[in-house]
Amino acid sequence: MAPPPPGQTAQQRLIALAQTLQFAWFAGHVTLLLCTVRYGLSYITFNSASRWARFSYRTAFVAAAVTYGIVVFKGYRARAKSGKGQGSPLQLIGDENVQYLGKSCTTKLASWLRPHDLENKRENNILTFLPAMALVWLFSRQMPLALLPFTVYSIFHVATYTRGILLPTLQPPPVTPAGQKPASSGLSDTIGRFVKEYYDASMSLVAALELTLWFRILGSAIIFQKGSWILLVIYTVFLRTRIAQSTFVQGMLRQAGARGDGFANRQDAPPAARQAWNQFKGIAKQAHDATDVSRYIGGGQTPVQKKAS
Repeated sequence: MAPPPPGQTAQQRLIALAQTLQFAWFAGHVTLLLCTVRYGLSYITFNSASRWARFSYRTAFVAAAVTYGIVVFKGYRARAKSGKGQGSPLQLIGDENVQYLGKSCTTKLASWLRPHDLENKRENNILTFLPAMALVWLFSRQMPLALLPFTVYSIFHVATYTRGILLPTLQPPPVTPAGQKPASSGLSDTIGRFVKEYYDASMSLVAALELTLWFRILGSAIIFQKGSWILLVIYTVFLRTRIAQSTFVQGMLRQAGARGDGFANRQDAPPAARQAWNQFKGIAKQAHDATDVSRYIGGGQTPVQKKAS
């Protein structure tokens, strides 16, 4: 972020910042977090059917849709300015920003924050999924588990924006001689350590939540809750794309597969259980191969996910 013009007061800098799309994006994440906390309080007190609980739940997903919609819009505008086409419908489905209006926005955030503020170089394209699933959850029956992945993402987006943009706007760092690293505040250092220490673990948690959510929806479909089968199909498409693009989801699946193999290969494991597990793996592999979107997109490439140095 460029240093604020000299002579401006903190109030003037904040007013200028509040007029940007980046700030609207940040405000959307803050709204989502506040609504999630409010809904969580109702849920743990067994009052999730109250008017305020319903309002908080729906508003959280409205905030998610608006927030991630901003990212989709900026990406669309950037491609239009560069003269690049918008791609085929299948290529749009493969765009994580579109999936998560279905779910978020690390790639664009990287252009808004200083590079060292994003420990997300490990997963630059994973979080750009969120405007389509947000709209799906908005118009579906309440499923509290669906809020949690959005909440984890928002925590890190609020943290990185606060460190990279909000704090320097409130209190610009002093000018330092060329070649010297600018001084940072204690709060900024604390946020940086938090992101660095907990990012990987939190993204693994999100992957586990997303996989768990699929089984939760499957359970609803088995007992034929209204709209559950349609939701299962939509979420399965979303999750399949996440499996293709997210190293964290892939890692959780490998862990689950290793545990299943360990159980099936135990000497005391029933032969029927071993056979059922092997059949399940075979069916899962066939489904994985048959739903590989990159096979149907000419020249489509899976986003490269880099590891931080």
